[in-house]
Amino acid sequence: MTAYIGHDQAWDDWRRALSGDRMHHGWILSGRKGVGKSAFARAAARELVAEDGIRQPEGEHPDIRYMSHPPKNDAEARKRDDGKPYELARNIKVDQIRELQRRLNTRPTLGSRRAVIVDPADDMETSAANALLKSLEEPPAGTFFLLIAHRIGRLLPTIRSRCRVLNFPRVSDVDMDAILARESPQADAAMREAAIAAASGSPGAAIDFVELDLAKIHTLMRQVVDRGDPDFSLRGRLAAAMGQRPSREKQLASIELARAVVADNMRGVEHAQIPALVETHGELVRLAGQAPTYNFDPGLLVMEIGTLLANLAASRTPANG
Repeated sequence: MTAYIGHDQAWDDWRRALSGDRMHHGWILSGRKGVGKSAFARAAARELVAEDGIRQPEGEHPDIRYMSHPPKNDAEARKRDDGKPYELARNIKVDQIRELQRRLNTRPTLGSRRAVIVDPADDMETSAANALLKSLEEPPAGTFFLLIAHRIGRLLPTIRSRCRVLNFPRVSDVDMDAILARESPQADAAMREAAIAAASGSPGAAIDFVELDLAKIHTLMRQVVDRGDPDFSLRGRLAAAMGQRPSREKQLASIELARAVVADNMRGVEHAQIPALVETHGELVRLAGQAPTYNFDPGLLVMEIGTLLANLAASRTPANG
């Protein structure tokens, strides 16, 4: 995406703090995945470290440290070093935080400030989060932390308590349609409508919907919730639509898609149906939390998603009959 909608308030809050006497050292950028938090963090970090009279480099900045998932293992690290595609680890590791902390013992390179971006901070191992907490409690001079969080509730309460929060809201359907028309011109009006409905205000999720070809999966999920699946035929078609070896991105996107389908069904339901909807949504949240760290079999994962949706349909039958 070349432009980000919904960042105005975050920029206002950030720049107001930046122009103040005492800039807070810890910030959490909170919002749905795909609303542009990473791009904001990089741009905000550049504003933070820039100082009058000091020329700033165009490319990589020595006083901005960006931390994300490392390569999965040594073999994947060699692929990265050779410029080849490589597989990422599911978590940010404690060794990465400790290496960062060793580097923070030195002074910033160009000016008096440096920025550390952790993306996403809610994917840190518990030991990594505890290690980072020590730096947040006693930050090195001139060091500021920008922690990107797709699910702020997964961060340690002690980390949340030491940071200011910048909230990134969901994007309106009208703006989402404009973004899709620009970024995914191959999507027709019907595809854009489906992507917007499934993405729940996240432009990144909507673009993934198109790029990962999730339209058929979305249709089947809605059919399972609407009609049930007593003979497992829809779940079989769902597995076929997912494919035998779907990418990790497609698996994670499918879980989020199922959550969006359930959330969409929460509108206008009878009070007696709400507990089943909440329970199903909670189970999908659990799956979403486990997926980055568990080695799920793709076939079993999609069947579990389908079964949760089918059970939801079954629970609604008496109320709809």
